[in-house]
Amino acid sequence: MLLNNYARSASVLIEQLKELGVVDTKVLAVLEQTPRHLFVDDVLKHKSYENTALPIGQGQTISQPFIVGKMTEVLRQVGVAGNVLEIGTGSGYQTAILAQLFESVCTVERIKSLQWQAKRRMHQLDLYNVAMKHGDGWLGWSSKAPFAGIIVTAAAKSVPQSLLEQLQDGGALIVPLGENEQVLTLFVRQGEQFIEHPLAPVKFVPLVAGDII
Repeated sequence: MLLNNYARSASVLIEQLKELGVVDTKVLAVLEQTPRHLFVDDVLKHKSYENTALPIGQGQTISQPFIVGKMTEVLRQVGVAGNVLEIGTGSGYQTAILAQLFESVCTVERIKSLQWQAKRRMHQLDLYNVAMKHGDGWLGWSSKAPFAGIIVTAAAKSVPQSLLEQLQDGGALIVPLGENEQVLTLFVRQGEQFIEHPLAPVKFVPLVAGDII
């Protein structure tokens, strides 16, 4: 349960997200009920329910609640319902939202310390439909594929081919694309074709390939 002060702040945040265009009532309910203050450092807890990204260490951030809500909403709008892959576990906040709305979540993180913290938070919230992997997000998680949906929480210069290949037919991938100018982009698989839908300008940390930290 959210403590009273946090609950009031969460309610205010949800009203802001509605005004910004998040309309899925299930997504809004999960965002309101999920204790975002558990995913940030103590010195930033007073900012937990502001609609802003916050640093979580290692040059990474916890995403802006609006972006978390919108990316999740888009997957639901295009009919994603089964197993979802998340690239970039980070704090685990987006993971926790997905775990409450989809059948199961597989999530990949290249920074080991962040992965361990996220795993502890999943247990704290009794979310046990999450499988975690320490590895290179560009490669996805082929042994768990195919996925109904894939969500990438860092910006890629180009869409990772391995992620497209790990989508099931009819599945959807949502990913920020670009460097200086990034566009949140949806890909829907139709057989061997991938239908691209640019959604909105965004700003994410880069999706780093290669060396595992």
